[in-house]
Amino acid sequence: MIVTFTANPSLDRTVALPGPLERGEVQRAVSVTQESGGKGVNVSRALVASGLESLAVLPGADSDPVLAGLRAGAVPFVSLPIDEPLRTNVALTEPGGVTTKINEPGPVLDDNQQEALLKLLLESSRGAGWVVLAGSLPPGFPPDFYATAARRLRSAADGESSGHTPLIAVDSSGQPLAAALTGGAEGMPDLLKPNAEELAELAAAAGFATAAADELEADPAAAAEAASAVVRSGVGAVLATLGSKGAVLVTADGAWLATHPPVAAVSTVGAGDSALAGYLLAHSQGAAPADCLRQAVAHGAAAASLPGSTVPAVHQTTPEAVTITALRKD
Repeated sequence: MIVTFTANPSLDRTVALPGPLERGEVQRAVSVTQESGGKGVNVSRALVASGLESLAVLPGADSDPVLAGLRAGAVPFVSLPIDEPLRTNVALTEPGGVTTKINEPGPVLDDNQQEALLKLLLESSRGAGWVVLAGSLPPGFPPDFYATAARRLRSAADGESSGHTPLIAVDSSGQPLAAALTGGAEGMPDLLKPNAEELAELAAAAGFATAAADELEADPAAAAEAASAVVRSGVGAVLATLGSKGAVLVTADGAWLATHPPVAAVSTVGAGDSALAGYLLAHSQGAAPADCLRQAVAHGAAAASLPGSTVPAVHQTTPEAVTITALRKD
């Protein structure tokens, strides 16, 4: 089973425009869709759609629309009841897939609620193969919350008779992502899933002078070098998504680039989350690293071709269309 943790879930509304976004003007939407979202929630939705067992852990009142959406989608979850409503995020999509996102900050959880949410994660993760710590943190959370959660997860596993320790993936941005590298050996993730901008930030935090995000996205070899610096800091693997350029996977044993033929992009919302789900799906089936990367890129491409924050099932992906190229890491 794969457990996902989303501290700052959202109701994701996607508004499709008939043409380019015109600031200051009135435009009529072609369509409006909404889904329960947040990075971890999206990963769980994609895994469940592909028939893999997943459990989403998140805060939220029982009547909150985000939880109602998970029930409607038959996505298993456990939640910490809170009084405040969860946030609503809005994505404006233009023809061709250009997306403008407006994300609310989310409800404030006090120290007691933060600890209760962490304990709920620990209880729910017993026996899990992977735990995914994903998304932004709500206001008031310490930036190193994910590093703390990783340490607590491993400590809890060490105290159990089974001795089973889940693998830990982190997919975030800004301070929470950079702080994932500060947790010491016990707090280091087994997998990080940055995009090009986040990879540049991570490489800088790891002490590697790297290129700008757009340069990393355009140059997979440079992206692999930056990811290698992050791996050398103690992270198990880096899966860096590079938009239409594909993705790079770097481990201590190798580096690979995966590319997919161009797709007609409809919405990029959740494409990175779907890529992570594809990687985890393949890994759970015992696939080699390059084939985990293959499925990640196939999932991401399929997600970009779907409307709103719709996630693909594995039968909607085309891993056979993905080209894998081995790269030098250094």
